[in-house]
Amino acid sequence: MCEDHESDRWNRRGLLRASAVTGAATALTVSGVSVAGGAEPREPVRDGSGRERTRTLTGHLPPGAPDFVYLPVEVDRGVREIAVSYRYDKPAVPPGTQTNACDIGIFDERGTELGGRGFRGWSGGARTEFTIGAERATPGYLAGPVRPGTWQVVLGPYTVAPQGMDYTVTVTQRYGAPGTTPEPVYPPQRARGRGRAWYRGDCHLHTVHSDGLRTPAETAAAARAAGLDFITTTEHNTVSGHGAWESLWGDDLLVLPGEEVTTRNGHVIALGIDGGTFIDWRYRARDSVFGRFARRIRQAGGLVVPAHPHGTCVGCNWKFGFDEADAVEVWNGAFTPDDEAAVAGWDNTLVAAVRSGRSGAGAGRHGWLPAMGNSDAHREPQPVGHPQTVVLADDLSRAAVLEGIRAGRSWIAESSAVELTFGATGGRGKHAGIGGRLEVDRDTPVTVRLEVSGAPGCSVRLVTDQGQLHAEQLPASGSGTVEWRTTPQYAAYVRAEVRHAPADGGSSGLPGTMAAMTNPVFLGRD
Repeated sequence: MCEDHESDRWNRRGLLRASAVTGAATALTVSGVSVAGGAEPREPVRDGSGRERTRTLTGHLPPGAPDFVYLPVEVDRGVREIAVSYRYDKPAVPPGTQTNACDIGIFDERGTELGGRGFRGWSGGARTEFTIGAERATPGYLAGPVRPGTWQVVLGPYTVAPQGMDYTVTVTQRYGAPGTTPEPVYPPQRARGRGRAWYRGDCHLHTVHSDGLRTPAETAAAARAAGLDFITTTEHNTVSGHGAWESLWGDDLLVLPGEEVTTRNGHVIALGIDGGTFIDWRYRARDSVFGRFARRIRQAGGLVVPAHPHGTCVGCNWKFGFDEADAVEVWNGAFTPDDEAAVAGWDNTLVAAVRSGRSGAGAGRHGWLPAMGNSDAHREPQPVGHPQTVVLADDLSRAAVLEGIRAGRSWIAESSAVELTFGATGGRGKHAGIGGRLEVDRDTPVTVRLEVSGAPGCSVRLVTDQGQLHAEQLPASGSGTVEWRTTPQYAAYVRAEVRHAPADGGSSGLPGTMAAMTNPVFLGRD
């Protein structure tokens, strides 16, 4: 992430702009770095447990600097804790020009190899200092032994002003007994649940372990207040939050580990991965390595879900394509024009799947692409669970929830107040629900039925591969039933949208914001 800017509305887009934690494979250790500080440990004033040594590294980065700049730090034997702080200049620039924004993280003596074992933490631009020791670490960083060798402080110059960027990094090594690293406790993979049922979840959330301001405890409380059954912790480019939920889950709340893999060519949710699994982000689309990390997500039991693919902030727009995706986040936080673009783009993938015959292969990778929605909530007043994905799962477990999302047995709601059922019937009593296929002949009459409650002032749109073919206003109460008759020859699939009234009264011809939407029901035989 870069600078912590605030925007005027809810600030989800502004927060994405602020938290665009960097990517790209190109990196170097810059020359021209000056180092100040004695070669030998010196007695500290503030640390009564032993000695400490401080070094200061300064340098200048020009416009066009690599995405990552590595600053080597020689760590001595007997160090119990390493502390790092940094600052950089933010010069005035002309309107429309980006000023400096620089992220920070660290790799230990095991190296900086892409996807390697040396990762020890990342805070992007959310913090100006961090500490790592065996017993504890600043959120965003991983506690563990501070072993001797060459560590690398990594700077991510997210944007560089025309004047360049002057930076200062201060590294303090504190000596003493190393202490013991606690074994991380990851969330259980199952909650009590209600058997096969519809479960509500929010799979894109941030806490103090990246650029959020809520603690895990506050996030869990907000999730319960929003009526959610499951959540996913998705910190930017770090897994330090995976072990931060002990005692916060329960019979009523399933917590899934995840990561928002935040590159400079888009963000992807590694949804439901094994606890402690780190997914690297230091690449761009042109490096042709994304497939390797998508496979790593799936090997760790997770789903590959591009996030806010039409996000307007620098680095947020998705440029890796959807061949590796298991689902796509089409609704992120408050419904805005980039979500509208994401829904339209996703609908085009459904048409392409029908045209190529891939809709008959089922949902997920190499079939049709299911949609989901999440809040991406970082702090108050951004509500957790707005929106939320409602999933038909066999039970409230990681495996069952992920399978429901992968299969497209899900719909999206702005809150738990909205309820709906959606499906199609035809032929001799055949029925298909959300994410399913009604296997009847092309000329067989089909009845599509939507039942909605909790959506006052809203209207319904039924959308097919031809576009919107039916619209109807709901009763003032927001509860009602809509039926529409068609054939598979006329509509290869049908999906439902529940929309609020347009803010401009309809004068622009644009629809209102979304209150709920479904994945499609496919009509006809494969």
